[in-house]
Amino acid sequence: MAETQNIEYKQSWHDDYLKWICGFANARGGRIYIGKDDDGKVTGLDDSKSLMETLPNKIRDLLGIVCEINLEILNHRHYIEIVVQPYSVPVSLRGRYYFRSGSSKMELNGNALNEFLLKKAGKTWDAVVEEGASLSDIDETSLRRFLSVAEESGRLPDVAGLSTREILEKLRLLDKGKLKRGAIILFGKDPNRFYPNIVVKIGRFGSDDADLRYQEIEEGNLIELLQNVPEQLNHKFLTKQIDFKGLLRIEKGEYPVAALREMLLNALVHRSYMGAMIQMRVYDNKLSIWNEGLLPEGLDAVALKGHHVSRPRNPLIADVCFKAGYIDTWGRGTLKIINSCKDAGLPEPDMVEFNGGLLVTVFKNKYSIEQLKKSGLNERQIMAVQYVIENGKITNKEYQKINNVSKATATRELSELYETYKIFIKTGSTGAGTEYSF
Repeated sequence: MAETQNIEYKQSWHDDYLKWICGFANARGGRIYIGKDDDGKVTGLDDSKSLMETLPNKIRDLLGIVCEINLEILNHRHYIEIVVQPYSVPVSLRGRYYFRSGSSKMELNGNALNEFLLKKAGKTWDAVVEEGASLSDIDETSLRRFLSVAEESGRLPDVAGLSTREILEKLRLLDKGKLKRGAIILFGKDPNRFYPNIVVKIGRFGSDDADLRYQEIEEGNLIELLQNVPEQLNHKFLTKQIDFKGLLRIEKGEYPVAALREMLLNALVHRSYMGAMIQMRVYDNKLSIWNEGLLPEGLDAVALKGHHVSRPRNPLIADVCFKAGYIDTWGRGTLKIINSCKDAGLPEPDMVEFNGGLLVTVFKNKYSIEQLKKSGLNERQIMAVQYVIENGKITNKEYQKINNVSKATATRELSELYETYKIFIKTGSTGAGTEYSF
């Protein structure tokens, strides 16, 4: 049996493996086998008796936890099983915290450590009280804009006649009269005074990252960014403008509005707010958005493309956006991105974990060279597609000429473009009159 999320094999003991025990305790628990190779085959231990005496005390003294330790034997060879239970409190080794992710051990630090400690304490980042903030830091215009949109959605209880304090209390953004971080992010006059990088940076690139043509920065609270970022995209970055009104309408443009809307909302709602700024990159043939913050444990980029449960990093922020009608709470945002691109006849978007965050990319043209290569076309077939883009159609003879191939090769590869890849449609059945086009 290979190593998994919950199983680790070691041929001999080294004190460095206490990090693995710490990682299991901080995650979902697991088992470490000492005296087995990477394939799980027993290799045996010469010091099993002494390890059985020293390991329990070493784990208890250095980690502060108790593990079940069993001496096993197979084919006259001894090995040790260490059973680690998951702990509800954070477990550290010499002041450092480790976590089991997949089949690897990682040390937690920075933002990841902060989120881990908050989670173990039963809190989330957006629910922590911001001691330095007061009601005077709330932007009334942003709050009223939210109330107007929420009234249309029908998801917000009646707040008519309530004061700002009372509204924030209903939204669970106050704790004993003090503002929570989520209130600053959503409605703050100047969120960057409290937290760095409450910013969306937009760059216009050519065909790749080396060709940066110009850039703009939008900063403000979440309600402001939801309005200002689409306006900036329309003003300077998109060739064909889109109507983002209310972030609800869908009109034809370079990219589906539903896709851009969900990409921006997901980035703002699910980002790590103590990390780097959100980055949007607009290229000649694609648009991407990146936000810091890895996916929740047990959820990967592949799962985002199918049915999955909503597990927001910032549940208070997510709840306010739900009440405004911006999002739902069913984990459908990524599916909306995929389906809107599909409905628009565009390639499937890319969603990958990248540089400590999530990168989502939508593509403008399904006939770009990049997309055709991903689909499996060879260089000659790609050249044929580019020929049809320029000339409207291609014949077998023209395919032979531009690729310097035989008639048999041209016939076979054109048939693949028509029957297998379904890129071309075929006019005519046989002979010189047969043409291929989109």
